[in-house]
Amino acid sequence: MNTNDPQAAEDFHHQFDKVWGNPRGLLALTIVNHTTIGLRFLITGGVFFLIGGLLAMLIRTQLALPGHDLLTPEIYNQVFTMHGTIMMFLFAVPVMEGFAIYLIPKMIGARDLVFPRLSAFGYWCYLFGGIILTSSLVMEIAPAAGWFMYTPLSSAVYAPGPGSDFWLLGITFVEISAVSAGIELVVSIMRTRTQGMGLQHMPLFVWYILAMALMIVFGFPPLILGSILLELERAAGMPFFDVARGGDPILWQHLFWLFGHPEVYILFLPAAGMISTILPVFCQRPIAGYRWVVLSIITTGFISFGLWVHHMFTVGIPHLAQAFFSAASMMVAIPTAIQVFAWIATLWNGRPVYEPPMLWALGFLFIFVAGGLTGVMLALVPFDWQVHDTHFVVAHFHFVLVGGMFFPLMAGIYYWLPHFSGRMPNRSLARWGFWLIFIGFNVTFIIMHVTGLLGMPRRIYTYEANLGWDLPNMISSVGSFIMAAGVATCLLDIILHFRFGERAKRNPWNADTLDWSTSLPPSAYNFATLPECTSRHPLWDNPDLQTTIEHGHHGLATIDHGRRETWGTDPLTGKVREIIHLPGNSWLPFFAALATAGLCICLLSKFYTVAIIMALTSTAFLLRWSWENGAHPRAAPNAQVVEGDPPLHSRTHDGPGLWGMKVTLLANGSLFLSLLFGWLYLWTVAPNWQVPDHPPVHWLGLLSSGGLLTASLFWFNRVIKRLRRDIATHLQPHLWGISGLGFTHLVILVGVWQSSNLAPQDTAHDAVITVMLLYQILHSALAVIMTVLQALRMGRNYVGIHAPYEPNVVQRWWVYTTGTFWLIYAVVILLPNMWNLA
Repeated sequence: MNTNDPQAAEDFHHQFDKVWGNPRGLLALTIVNHTTIGLRFLITGGVFFLIGGLLAMLIRTQLALPGHDLLTPEIYNQVFTMHGTIMMFLFAVPVMEGFAIYLIPKMIGARDLVFPRLSAFGYWCYLFGGIILTSSLVMEIAPAAGWFMYTPLSSAVYAPGPGSDFWLLGITFVEISAVSAGIELVVSIMRTRTQGMGLQHMPLFVWYILAMALMIVFGFPPLILGSILLELERAAGMPFFDVARGGDPILWQHLFWLFGHPEVYILFLPAAGMISTILPVFCQRPIAGYRWVVLSIITTGFISFGLWVHHMFTVGIPHLAQAFFSAASMMVAIPTAIQVFAWIATLWNGRPVYEPPMLWALGFLFIFVAGGLTGVMLALVPFDWQVHDTHFVVAHFHFVLVGGMFFPLMAGIYYWLPHFSGRMPNRSLARWGFWLIFIGFNVTFIIMHVTGLLGMPRRIYTYEANLGWDLPNMISSVGSFIMAAGVATCLLDIILHFRFGERAKRNPWNADTLDWSTSLPPSAYNFATLPECTSRHPLWDNPDLQTTIEHGHHGLATIDHGRRETWGTDPLTGKVREIIHLPGNSWLPFFAALATAGLCICLLSKFYTVAIIMALTSTAFLLRWSWENGAHPRAAPNAQVVEGDPPLHSRTHDGPGLWGMKVTLLANGSLFLSLLFGWLYLWTVAPNWQVPDHPPVHWLGLLSSGGLLTASLFWFNRVIKRLRRDIATHLQPHLWGISGLGFTHLVILVGVWQSSNLAPQDTAHDAVITVMLLYQILHSALAVIMTVLQALRMGRNYVGIHAPYEPNVVQRWWVYTTGTFWLIYAVVILLPNMWNLA
């Protein structure tokens, strides 16, 4: 459609608004559009940032003078625990994900993320989890064992009461949100880029977000597992971290830092992506060394998973391991340095314009490089031994995290403010805010390095006079208040700008990426038509692109079918393969998250019967959500496409749901491998690990159950092969047969568990086996349920030759479930037998 006539263009966009528009009032809770969800993440994260900042001010006020008694020891422990928890889990990661959710479709030329309801579900999980966690602070029963929750300090013996439970359940709830966003972003970037946007044409910010999302997928499950195990120990008495019963508290540190150190780079990478986006715009030249920067992004993400033990140099690990992790910790500085050199070269070759975003970007360069240098110092084992658990470490990670995340975040906020509001920021207030924060931050944390070198420990609520710490602590506290004044100035500037800011013109910064080709603020559908993009700098190469997009000169210009559509493209080349039709607004994500929040509250209150009801309710909402999918009338009102366009994704064998399942199984596999790691770690390291003379699980029953599961998988594979050859004869009976065989396997597996001699409250050995069996039962049950749903959908004509891709998705789950079963069989049955023979 070509709409050069203004009235025709207005009618054209009105039709899009009818399909894509956001409802108002109470129905706003049903919105799934990525622009709205991204803004909700950003605003909610900003509120949590202010709460965490107020807690930081309480900490600095308490430490300003020796012997200060503003806070009691108990309240101080709650305050510093919640400060770190809020800043790391409720502010930093969600805000970066919010930016990604908001920007990625606009940068890759898509109308929305590929699973909009998953984004909405993730936001509600984040909001409800954050409210549950912070409510503990209001009730003065907040966790007090530190944001890292080291055992045994966080165990039921040393941390009675619900404080640690709030942390464990609330953080697990929030982590669901993070992993959901990670899966969403990976699949969206790989499968919904606009026509012609190959990997070599992606904006650098998209590369950074892809790396971040993959790191979330692999990095967050170990902490989820650790939180589940610790909560089981506290609530059910399973001794995973109890030395006397065969556990080991150091296992918690491994699981935590398997997440914790990659998280540093999960925060740094999107922040660095903002810098790599902003510097070229205000230098008006492409970034230097695009390919080198991409290589450094990938390398940083890979190496970051091999550094976790450098947080544990003082716990007594072998010297060889210390040497390895020390070298790896220094090695990660190399890809980071490549990015720094690329930024400096871009500045050197350009003509920088010092608008507010550039001030924050330059402040980032100064502070982050300084933090990186102290990081290299801490990578040296002898130096780490000297300053471990002192304020030097506190100063270092604030330099890295605030310099490496907060300053780029502020640069990004000021850069994209016209996108959010259609108005320009106030340059005068913006500069005042920057300098107050920059000066206050350095006064606070440069001095804190000195305090740490003078021997002041972390996590103490007061100290005696005349130890040499009095003046440095007072200076740090004064600096923190200067920084707080800067935050207040920036907040005032942003609020006022929405009302009084100068109207932004089209592409006000003369940027080069597709996100600036939308209207300001953007419409719910981003692009009326989807342009072809074979350049890294589409707006510099074609300044009229926004006009041609609005006038319908590009792809997917039809909207009278009532579907929300975007291109489905090849993950490497960007060649169009199908049309992806996206689900619309729905109550289901909200209600599913609300039921999950109810489950969390019931577990905290120890109302376990009600908790089971809430779990079933949440599952029912999720299953209903999955029902409105594919060829369902609410998902695709009709399957007709414009002549010459590719088919709808639900009518192919390779829809985005298949990619979503694959990435989900990567996250699931990370959790399962962490469980196997825990099993093998305790087997080889735990001082009181107890191996029974005879396996407590009946091997023949487990073997027969596994045989039925494997037979079900082979049967399902045969069905998929026939379906790919367009043979759907007796497809529904086949699916019912597979469901029956899988259900028989499940019944035997449950029987094996019930008839076993496991004593999960007596030994860590039996506790880990119990968790493995429950994990397998859950996955086998889901495999059966999903297959039953496919059989029912076949009866409704939602699945078949005309719509074949859903069984392909379910088949991946069967493959994964079968694989985990035989791994469990190997470590539970075969390994003990080999051990006894040896």
